[in-house]
Amino acid sequence: MKTILLIDDDPATLEVINECLRPHFRTRIATRGGRGLELARMAPAPDLVLLDLELPDMNGYQVCSALKNDATTADMPVIFLSSHSDIADITRGLELGAVDYVPKPVAPPILLARVRTHLRLREAQIHLADRNLHLESLVSERTRALERNQEVTIVALGAVAETRDNETGNHIHRTRAYVELLVENLLQQPAQRRRLAPEEWALIWKCAPLHDIGKVGIPDQILLKPGPLDASEFAIMKQHTTLGRDALRAAELRVDTHDPFLRIAAEIVYSHHERWDGSGYPQGLCGEAIPLPARLMAIADVYDALISKRVYKAALPHGQAVDIIRQGCGAHFDPLVVDCFLICAEKFSEIAARHPDTRAAG
Repeated sequence: MKTILLIDDDPATLEVINECLRPHFRTRIATRGGRGLELARMAPAPDLVLLDLELPDMNGYQVCSALKNDATTADMPVIFLSSHSDIADITRGLELGAVDYVPKPVAPPILLARVRTHLRLREAQIHLADRNLHLESLVSERTRALERNQEVTIVALGAVAETRDNETGNHIHRTRAYVELLVENLLQQPAQRRRLAPEEWALIWKCAPLHDIGKVGIPDQILLKPGPLDASEFAIMKQHTTLGRDALRAAELRVDTHDPFLRIAAEIVYSHHERWDGSGYPQGLCGEAIPLPARLMAIADVYDALISKRVYKAALPHGQAVDIIRQGCGAHFDPLVVDCFLICAEKFSEIAARHPDTRAAG
């Protein structure tokens, strides 16, 4: 049974309304505004409030305002009762959040009809709110599932390129974590936070495993060569950036979409070998012309190459790798990204320790 809170100091009105409502609802009665507020906050909460405008301790407007400014009572429907029918008074009450107005002396059939109407409306609002929460929960759950599937797909595609290289081991897992760490540190700076939409920041590290996807198009004799590449071989190796970019563009055209995921992935794949001073490849971009996701990937990729053992080189210790990146500030790397790297450099070492190469070089 629904509960109606009646706040009125007129005994005759209280008797009429109570007799009208009691066969259908539970009633609570307060003859002062302050007591009415106390009863409104008692459990179980009233389902509707009938509120007189003229009370001995505070007026009905003040009571209504207090109800609407309290999160525990803000959603309770309030119907004003008043012997005044001034339009300004009625309007003021509705602006404060009341849902209706019933004139005095009260006509019981009209009051009962309006109470029932507003209770039904309130039930419909609650049902709609619950339904919306359920739908939001379903959307969130399915969005998370899609994101998980996307991440699995990205890592799987990155692994395709990695499996063709006998030496890269857990490279894609480490570089993904490095980039995520750089993004987190960069986002600590409010000026940088505004450079991309919130959802695009997460896409940077999620796309990182694709950075060398173009290597699937590089001949084995070059990709698997047990030593440094000569100039002609290196020229072919450099094509992996273009091959990867073209593959992503082809996918974008195939599905006829302009998803930020594919755009950011293409920026990383195509430009992560560019250098801040313009001496990189494939375009020789410099400074801010290099997409930010690629600048982040550049440090992650180089750091991991420095600390990793190869047939033709030994793994460098973490401290030496950090020094090399510091020395590359403003030449190879974006100074801002280098600053972020230096702040979290020790965590890079921890990530590398968590994801060691599982295949021995050589």
